[in-house]
Amino acid sequence: MRKAIILIASIVCATSTFGQKTMSREQYILAYQSIARAQMEKYGVPASIILAQGMLESGNGNSTLAVQGNNHFGIKCHNSWSGQKIYHDDDAKGECFRKYKSVEHSYRDHSEFLRGGRRYAFLFDLAPTDFRAWAKGLKDAGYATDPQYADRLIKIIEENKLYIIDRGVDIKIESPTKGTGSLVDPENFTIDIFKQREVYTRNRIKYIKVKEGDTYETLTREMELMPWQLAKYNDMERGGKLTVGQDLYFQPKRSKAEPNHPIHTVEEGETMYSISQLYGIKLKSLYKRNRMSLGTNPEVGEKIYLRGRRPKDK
Repeated sequence: MRKAIILIASIVCATSTFGQKTMSREQYILAYQSIARAQMEKYGVPASIILAQGMLESGNGNSTLAVQGNNHFGIKCHNSWSGQKIYHDDDAKGECFRKYKSVEHSYRDHSEFLRGGRRYAFLFDLAPTDFRAWAKGLKDAGYATDPQYADRLIKIIEENKLYIIDRGVDIKIESPTKGTGSLVDPENFTIDIFKQREVYTRNRIKYIKVKEGDTYETLTREMELMPWQLAKYNDMERGGKLTVGQDLYFQPKRSKAEPNHPIHTVEEGETMYSISQLYGIKLKSLYKRNRMSLGTNPEVGEKIYLRGRRPKDK
């Protein structure tokens, strides 16, 4: 009953505040809590954290970016962004920020940013109702440079009892750390007693890590593959030079990632090829999903779609 009252109140408040010049913190919560809960259900980010960050970054929805661009989290433009833009002074003068069709689009972009960043993956192993751990984790992961960032989020959540909104949300997706292959998963880890080589599984595809002394030719023989197979399975040239620690698949990659990896946020030094290897996705499929030309590479911070297809307005 309490949830119903809260959600009904949000509709009433959202309607009554549209004509006002500024929003109070209470009005912001009532207007956008249902969107935050929907994001929590779909992506796993606590609604309390989403709302607290939105209020902190947008000045309770009253900032220039929020009012003129529906941008509540200060997300900037990248080369892949084909939607509307708004320019605002931030770290530099006249920086490009994304302009959204609605606040809901801004909230979704924020959730996908956290979900797709490897540096934030560990957060999704935390209890979704542990807002204190989430706040501290965001700070530790480098989300903000403000040393008081976590404390400020926690204060907003506690003063406004936002933790109530997190309760009872049925999260529909697993943590992105499940089944990535970046760590040894006991259920997907085996030892080949004949070759004494560790074999891992990612995206339901088996792969190995290159060891000292391995060459393209020796691995082709060891894995009992035709020369073209090792090249095709890894989107590489035949006889290509290998590096120690490199992941090599000896089964065909798939056209999309696992369900718990819908989006990846590009980090420094990453390319479309490295991302395709990281998630076990065919390189051509990855380019097609993201409406990118073959051979081009994304910018740091850009979102790469691993399952669905990049919307035309992104």
